[in-house]
Amino acid sequence: MSALDRPLVLAPMAGGTSTVALAAAVAGAGGLPFHAGAFLTPQLLAADIADLRTAIGDVPFGINLFVPSPDGPDRRSAAQAYAAELAPWAEAAGVVLGEARWEDDQFAAKVDLLCDLAPPIVSFSFGWPPAEVVDRLQDSGIEVWVTLNDPAEVDWAVALGIDGIIAQGWEAGGHRGGPTDTGDEHLGALDLLRAVRSRTSLPIIAAGGVAGPDDVRTLLGAGATAVGSGTAYLRSDEAGTSAVHRHALATREGTSVTRAFTGRSARALTTSWIELFGDRAPAAYPHVHHLTSPLRAHGKETGQPELVHLWAGTGHASAQEGPAADTTRHLLEGAQ
Repeated sequence: MSALDRPLVLAPMAGGTSTVALAAAVAGAGGLPFHAGAFLTPQLLAADIADLRTAIGDVPFGINLFVPSPDGPDRRSAAQAYAAELAPWAEAAGVVLGEARWEDDQFAAKVDLLCDLAPPIVSFSFGWPPAEVVDRLQDSGIEVWVTLNDPAEVDWAVALGIDGIIAQGWEAGGHRGGPTDTGDEHLGALDLLRAVRSRTSLPIIAAGGVAGPDDVRTLLGAGATAVGSGTAYLRSDEAGTSAVHRHALATREGTSVTRAFTGRSARALTTSWIELFGDRAPAAYPHVHHLTSPLRAHGKETGQPELVHLWAGTGHASAQEGPAADTTRHLLEGAQ
């Protein structure tokens, strides 16, 4: 039996939005939280897992990691060319752009840590984990889940021996989590779920555009084992969402999928950065992520939304302020 025994999942939101307090609140209200392990050091991730276990006891939870992306001279040179495009913007803001570089986010050390700490579920985004990593985690009693955006990837995932699939639809906020990033539009959550379900009996978390109970009800009715939501929690009291991001979620309309901020396709509230530079940004993650990081941090600190990656799904207008437990109970009405 899968550790995924609850119909609502809190999506991992790396970069500070995921917090132990948010995960604990969702768990306490009947959801299953996934906590973002990306961008955390192994030491901080270990501390978060310990704190989460203290807060929720034996309630299942998941940890999400980013699989290292490819590196190469072409990616570095493309990111450097993009840096030249952004240079006037950064100079006007008084910010020095970061180094367009590759790194693996201490992937191997985090896998070692998770094999030792054995959270119930570990999920992966941005690629497939190597087969030996899947075997090690499963030998430690951990379920291994992968994210995909294309139903053609199902057979590939099943051959890897994974325990479950996160089917992330086009409407989802934040990065496209599947192993390939063409930049092209892909299936929405409902159509993707149906296509994936027709290819496998594995448990499936369906995610993308979940704004209320009706969305949860629809996806569960179409064959999802559980429904994932992240954007609905961005304005929650316990989320680590920045003030400028919270305000934009409540006041802006329209989202775009762009590589402008990190070099990997991601859905965000539309801003002038996206409009000016979105078509120029290369497919070069994490090179572009490190390049633009100082400019985005400056935007957060100074309250300039045009300089911030305002991740948001298409259902962002329904995100409410208040306790995450209230949002969880509201969404769970769709599971009744």
